[in-house]
Amino acid sequence: MKLKEKIIKHFEGKVVRKDLTSIVKGSNPVPAYVLEYLLGQYCAIDDDEIINSGIEKVKNIIKDNYVHRSDAEIVKSKVRDSGSYKIIDKITVSLNDRANIYEAEFASLGLKGVPIADKMVMDNPKLLSGGGVWCILNIGYSHADDVQMRWIIIDIKPIQVSNVNLEEYTQLRKEFTSDEWLDLMMHSIGLNPQHFNRRDKFIQLSRLIPHTENNYNFIELGPKGTGKSHIFSELSPHGVLVSGGDVSKARLFVNNTGNKIGLVGYWDVVALDEFEQEKGGKRTDGDLVKIMQNYMANQSFNRGKETYQATASMAFVGNTKHNVPYMLKNSHLFESIPEGYLKGAFLDRMHMYIPGWEVSILKTSVFSSEYGFIVDYLAELLREMRKYDYSSILDKYINLDGSLTTRDKTAIRKSFSGLVKLIYPNKEVSEAEVIEMLNFSIEGRKRVKDQLYIIDETFRDEPVEFKYTIVSNGIEVFPETLEKLNYQAELENQEEAEIEYSTHDPRPVLVLDPHQKILNDNQKGISYKKLFADYLKGAKNITLQDPYIRMFYQFKNLLEFCIMLGNNKAPEDQINLELVTWNDEEYLEDSKASLEELSLNVKSIGINLSFSFENNHDRFIKADNGWKITLGRGLDIFEKIQERFSVADIDQSKRKCKACEITYLKI
Repeated sequence: MKLKEKIIKHFEGKVVRKDLTSIVKGSNPVPAYVLEYLLGQYCAIDDDEIINSGIEKVKNIIKDNYVHRSDAEIVKSKVRDSGSYKIIDKITVSLNDRANIYEAEFASLGLKGVPIADKMVMDNPKLLSGGGVWCILNIGYSHADDVQMRWIIIDIKPIQVSNVNLEEYTQLRKEFTSDEWLDLMMHSIGLNPQHFNRRDKFIQLSRLIPHTENNYNFIELGPKGTGKSHIFSELSPHGVLVSGGDVSKARLFVNNTGNKIGLVGYWDVVALDEFEQEKGGKRTDGDLVKIMQNYMANQSFNRGKETYQATASMAFVGNTKHNVPYMLKNSHLFESIPEGYLKGAFLDRMHMYIPGWEVSILKTSVFSSEYGFIVDYLAELLREMRKYDYSSILDKYINLDGSLTTRDKTAIRKSFSGLVKLIYPNKEVSEAEVIEMLNFSIEGRKRVKDQLYIIDETFRDEPVEFKYTIVSNGIEVFPETLEKLNYQAELENQEEAEIEYSTHDPRPVLVLDPHQKILNDNQKGISYKKLFADYLKGAKNITLQDPYIRMFYQFKNLLEFCIMLGNNKAPEDQINLELVTWNDEEYLEDSKASLEELSLNVKSIGINLSFSFENNHDRFIKADNGWKITLGRGLDIFEKIQERFSVADIDQSKRKCKACEITYLKI
């Protein structure tokens, strides 16, 4: 059964086709969860006729009931003429203590001081948060002569799913494989999973962890246009996105005047957007940093004489000013955040630092047009799972190193728990899957700690080792951040190039030993030369078995492998390269023609390429110099290059890798 069919079969009425959101949105600044709330009522079924009819209904609702700022006076007139009118607007409520009444402010309609019944506020306390809540409401107008306020809120309904069945959701997870569920979640946040590898999917979905973990501190810094803030502004009615420059103690925590609770008291996630140092920007309030620092560590804050508890997660998203190699060499990965926050004690509270520089700029082609969860439905499920801690699953499989601080372990365990909730909400997870999520969680925390050693020298006095032991086999694992691996690879490539072109510093003799090399998704600095050249030096006869040489890029990989072999030998030498591959009948003739053309071309560089078709699934390189290299993915170790003009198209070391294992054996 195809994924689409599975999704509709098991979650009918709870999913929606994701391209419909952009179809009905147009230029309206309405969050996705508002639109999908409406689409879920009229279009949550795979029937073109019903969908088309539903789209028209939703469009009409938006046209007739959504208040555009420019049409506010027209809407007011409609309310006055008809006596009442249903609208969609963002509402904020505050207490007028002089009059002892609650008053509503309408973001688009432009009305202020509109009385609202106590019961409406008590039923929807988030209206008091100051962040605004999208609502469908019936507003009336009084023509009486003796009223102080003519506008009347007749009824109000925040736009959000009323209830969800977590048990049903977790049981239905069993109907999907890990890859299928990852793809469903990617569709749910509006992205086409075909454009993302597994690591990319983890990065995208990790933005949801603050929505499903209480008091989770998250930061993502990276280039503009990568969708960092989108998930906090569009995909959940329980999160609020505010500009980092507009945050104050009163707005975020408590306003001492009137003792009014701030954003952290009402929202599950408070995200600070544009969290970066701007030239001429206003100075960071030191007291705010201290209060925030305390809250992020202890889930509490003090204002005046009172101590308050809250469960809101904190997310910080901002842009970087330099590329990663520059930051690693000259400064640190936090260099772009406001200077007032560049304190070890504050940054140590971060549970995860997501490498935003790995996320490509989002183009139209990467958005989903398939079925995913109605985001409001997903938001409610994630909110429900905030009550639970899934980190205990770790204890069955691994032991974290004793040198890790309590904060390190807490960060790792909370990140891990969040990933389990997102990907394995039924808690049925294998050892390999646990290790995959753990490695990602450790990397996110290690990225923070590595920078703390640079920013605050006091952390260097008590260094920790980010490692763990696998219980089943006693193997110690040392996860590393990908940017560090990539930077080290770049430095090594530079050193090799300098040695190669130096007449005074010949390349040292290498001692080659059998070993295994693990490549990670998105790892750079890798090339066929770096992987294979030393082990194939001196070989005259080489066998390459790779069952998948059929697409254009795969033939290009083979050509680049031949070029590496040609550059790896003396000009006068010849290498006999035997390719053993396989192909379906529909590709067979084209493959033969391509291989014949390729073999003619590589003769000019001393490579005698022959080929045969055998249905073998093993992938390896075997040479007559005594080395055999097993290949997890064959030659297909690089991600597809999306751009038309890319440095990576010319230089393999600049390409992103696919996760795989390569084993070097002496035979």
